[in-house]
Amino acid sequence: MTDALSRLLASRDWLMADGATGTTLFNMGLQSGDAPELWNADHPDRIRTLYRGAVEAGSDIFLTNTFGGTAARLKLHEAQGRVRELNRLGAELGRDVADAAGRTVVVAGSMGPTGEIMAPMGPLTHDRAVQMFHEQAEGLKEGGADVLWVETISAPEEYRAAAEAAKLAGMPWVGTMSFDTAGRTMMGVTSADMVTLVGRLDHPPLAFGANCGVGASDLMRTVLGFTAMAPEIPVVAKGNAGIPKYVDGHIHYDGTPELMARYAVLARDAGARIIGGCCGTTPEHLKAMRAALENTPPGPRPTLEQIAAELGGFSSASDGTGETVEPRTRRRRRS
Repeated sequence: MTDALSRLLASRDWLMADGATGTTLFNMGLQSGDAPELWNADHPDRIRTLYRGAVEAGSDIFLTNTFGGTAARLKLHEAQGRVRELNRLGAELGRDVADAAGRTVVVAGSMGPTGEIMAPMGPLTHDRAVQMFHEQAEGLKEGGADVLWVETISAPEEYRAAAEAAKLAGMPWVGTMSFDTAGRTMMGVTSADMVTLVGRLDHPPLAFGANCGVGASDLMRTVLGFTAMAPEIPVVAKGNAGIPKYVDGHIHYDGTPELMARYAVLARDAGARIIGGCCGTTPEHLKAMRAALENTPPGPRPTLEQIAAELGGFSSASDGTGETVEPRTRRRRRS
């Protein structure tokens, strides 16, 4: 138990992760189509502000600004030769902020999908995917990340490649997938499939779960699917702040701090050990989530009916496994 995340998990019932990287950076002036990772070199003060916002809001874990830090993603910005540099810088900035926090804060090196389709359906081979993730992982390790955080994955093949890369780098890791297609990932993985996948890995993650997706209600249903199988590995819940809407030329998420606070408590009561937000989740949301987790006594495992009543209806009638079917309910969320 040498890594910071394992130590925290052993000493606490729940941990709070951070919120949205992209939402915060767009509010700072990042333009659509720009590579956020370039800001690690060009605007380090803004990235420190991003990290500090999560820490000051009460997060025990924050993700580095390296989601698109593989060669495949950076090639879109002619920066494929800067993988190690940009990931190292993203982690170094995080290390500085975490070390100044006055408490244990985990720096999680974000590793998003490559954006390419894995073989045999696409051109990306397993070996090439491992190579790209490993290159990114080494940069994050060099910069001082405590743990690698693989997120928003859809394909089991890509998840396995990231696990192998983490093993090559000698790093602990966490891995989440995005369940955004009627309770499944884009490549058809269900919550039950993921529990099975994680249980068969040679280098299993410290925690696994779901991030992003459709909204807090759908993510909660996926979390219930995970915990129903009683996995030995802790579960992560990192849901979006409501549903995205296009307002005045920008994407806006309709989830209030009050809704996200309720989501955080429901996620904890559903069995999640690491709870955070994804798209649209600001420090204001995080503060409300932290307060709710600290001040709300543990409750019973929530039902689907309770989740729908408190967070809004589900986007589909099934969670993808065929085992739990819920009629469509109204989409309006309680504020």
